[in-house]
Amino acid sequence: MAISQKSADFLLHSRLADAENGDIDALFELGVSYSTGRGGVPVDLIEAHKWFNLAALNGDTRSQHCRAEISVEMTAREIAEAQRQARSWLGSHASSRYAA
Repeated sequence: MAISQKSADFLLHSRLADAENGDIDALFELGVSYSTGRGGVPVDLIEAHKWFNLAALNGDTRSQHCRAEISVEMTAREIAEAQRQARSWLGSHASSRYAA
């Protein structure tokens, strides 16, 4: 059964809210969603790398492995963009919940 767009949007927004509140699992799950298209999210390896990178910075080993796996499918420019986006996200969500 296909997930409706409304359900997909709700799932994405709830995971984003959880990530903003310091939930490392939410960061990982966002990476999985963007890398696989799970939950109706469009596949976007730059976005996936960004979320895996943010979780990996906080010690999540699953994210470290997933980030490495998708990196082989990305150009150096795409990886640099994902890293830039991760730094930007950290800058706008700076708190003691996240590693610097």
